[in-house]
Amino acid sequence: MGFKKLTKGVRHAMERKTTLVAVSAIVLLGTVTAFAGGTKVKGMITNRSGDTMTVKSSEGNTTTVVLTDDTKTKDNTGLFGLDRKYMSQAVLIPGTKVDVDGDTDDQGRVVAKTVTIDGDDLETAQMIQAGLHPTAEQVAANVQSIEVNKGNIATNKQNIAANKENIDANRQDIAAHTQRIDQNKSDIEANTRRFMALDEYDVKGQAVVRFAVGSAALDKKGKEDLKNLAQTTSGMTGGYIVEVMGYTDTTGNAAMNTKLSENRAESVITYLVQECGIRPRFIVAPGAMGEYGAAASNETKAGRAENRRVEVKVLLNKGIAGTGT
Repeated sequence: MGFKKLTKGVRHAMERKTTLVAVSAIVLLGTVTAFAGGTKVKGMITNRSGDTMTVKSSEGNTTTVVLTDDTKTKDNTGLFGLDRKYMSQAVLIPGTKVDVDGDTDDQGRVVAKTVTIDGDDLETAQMIQAGLHPTAEQVAANVQSIEVNKGNIATNKQNIAANKENIDANRQDIAAHTQRIDQNKSDIEANTRRFMALDEYDVKGQAVVRFAVGSAALDKKGKEDLKNLAQTTSGMTGGYIVEVMGYTDTTGNAAMNTKLSENRAESVITYLVQECGIRPRFIVAPGAMGEYGAAASNETKAGRAENRRVEVKVLLNKGIAGTGT
């Protein structure tokens, strides 16, 4: 009996020691995290000027973030965000929500080591910057649903007593759709305001590069146009951005066209960086627009040729150009 008590006491002592070791490890880990150093900034990009951008927090505070060639841009994907998808700094456009890790310099700016974005928010920001409203189709669908419900109500009036429950249900659907339309309108207005910063730029040069059917390869004329456009940045040390937007005609399905327009935009960006000397951090790509934003009718061969394009603009901050208001 005494041996059993002794054994039980020893086991309890070992369990307490294990618990103390685990707690100590947790406290030590917390201490390392707390004193790891660095500066974190979380908010929305409200302005992008070359290798600097302004990030506004939800509390209304603004921070100037500096991008370098060593800055990594990524999107946390996969289950619990454990996967990493690294991207070009071209995706850092006004309206995108970001988490910035870096160090504060002697001017009070944050020199970014890592910029983490939300892929879904980026897609919305890209479409809005290109002049599209991603909720427009939702609004149209809701309006169509309302018209259908109104027709159902008119039919049900022929036998009100028998169909009263259906009428009430349809009225509830109409109210719900109306509320969604109002919300979508509010979202459109809010998202549009996110890009008011684009009015702060003057267009210093632009080019339209054409492509063959189903191709993302640059031809001789396209390369010459891009080299000429790159010359407009000569002498500019900062304060400018190069905006790249890819488009297709309506040949093929929408998903294929979106991917093709992305490949075309990437071909232009690659050529600007490798052959024209444009630094990657000065390039912003609003994304693959696919068959949306047609420049001409897709009903004719000539119109479709106009739509197979990438539009490139050199934008200079008005404050730097001396034309700001």
